[in-house]
Amino acid sequence: MSELTQIWIKRMHKGPMDPAPTAAMVAGKGMVGNANQGGKRQVTIVSNKNWEAVTAPLGATPDPRMRRANLLVSDIDFSDARGKILQIGTVRIRIYGETRPCEQMEAVAPGLQEAMSVPWGGGAFGEVLDDGEIAVGDSVELK
Repeated sequence: MSELTQIWIKRMHKGPMDPAPTAAMVAGKGMVGNANQGGKRQVTIVSNKNWEAVTAPLGATPDPRMRRANLLVSDIDFSDARGKILQIGTVRIRIYGETRPCEQMEAVAPGLQEAMSVPWGGGAFGEVLDDGEIAVGDSVELK
């Protein structure tokens, strides 16, 4: 069983990723306090297992916070996740697609943008379907 291992809130576009032990989620909007609200890309998620595999060729694994995702889960394979539901505690997130790496990744570590360019290498994004609170340690399941 996978679990939610980190939560980061991006309070402004291109701003810092602030760690949080919990986050309030609002259906159709996203994470309270996060810069991205509404649309299909309300929350971004990366799998720690995938992050380690994708960044292995770099020699040293960069801190997953540098990916600039909102949520880090321990072990979810997103390669067949499009259209599926990611359940985190009592909150459901519909996965709409993969998060593609941008030029900001190159500033984190040389070669990172290219390393993440493999299918689903940058994680996934989705829409929040339920109001509720998520917390580090919550169980995570892809349905």
